[in-house]
Amino acid sequence: MLGLDSTADTTPAADLIKDGTEATFMADVVEMSDTIPVIVDFWAPWCGPCKTLGPALEAAVTKARGAVRMVKINVDENQMIAGQLRVQSIPTVYAFWKGQPVDGFQGAVPGSEIDAFVARVAEIAGGEGDGGLGDAVEAAEQMLAEGAAVDAAQTFSAILGEDPANAAAYGGLVRAHLALDDLDQAEAILNGAPAEISTAPELEAAAAAVELAKQAANAGPVAELTAKVEADPADHQARFDLAQALHAHGDVEGAVDQLLELFRRDREWNDGAAKAQLFTIFDALKPQDPIVLNGRRKLSSMIFA
Repeated sequence: MLGLDSTADTTPAADLIKDGTEATFMADVVEMSDTIPVIVDFWAPWCGPCKTLGPALEAAVTKARGAVRMVKINVDENQMIAGQLRVQSIPTVYAFWKGQPVDGFQGAVPGSEIDAFVARVAEIAGGEGDGGLGDAVEAAEQMLAEGAAVDAAQTFSAILGEDPANAAAYGGLVRAHLALDDLDQAEAILNGAPAEISTAPELEAAAAAVELAKQAANAGPVAELTAKVEADPADHQARFDLAQALHAHGDVEGAVDQLLELFRRDREWNDGAAKAQLFTIFDALKPQDPIVLNGRRKLSSMIFA
């Protein structure tokens, strides 16, 4: 058996969610986020959408079983901190990790997006339990990282034999087949995942990796596209194509930089294609990857500027 004993987080709900002030912000958010991601909800009593978003966000945080914390900031009573973080409308939600905002959104969003946001934030620090098969998943991930894709695929398959709804193993199996250059099989595995885990972060990450693999098959030459962008920096399509080509050739950071520049120049170009592509790249990487953390921070600073 691959199974291992698992433990549940027993953190009292009162410690998971609290009201914050400018006086407590450093301890409750900045210092706490050194070890656990902290979601900050900026709201006001007169804000109608806040009354819907707040309880939904609290429910999602509670469901995360201690993987994240939440601090609620009343902007009427804490205008200085709201101003420092450039909160221009409410509700505004930021996620902090290691003292820095790494993700966020504005306005009321559907419950599914709230759940996905909290799950993504929870994954930054390793996420929550997985039914006792964590060590096996970790071992398979290590195999994959070391290039032993066949062994990783066999281990992920064994985990799924014990837990057919293990999202981490499903996502890992998809990525193992991508590493084996078997895009068709990777996509088939992804499409065959149980419906109840189809929106799990691990499956969304695998779906993003599959999409990027498809794009790589049609990527253009980096040198030619670089020359086009240098000749005409306002050629948005060329810059977008260059980002895809850079990613296809393993320069993920370069791809992110080009997409951020495209977003800075025209965030609405091609129905927001730059932002969408950035999220695809971020989703395919580990949440704690420096490229993701830096990229999300830069994108958030542009969105909320």
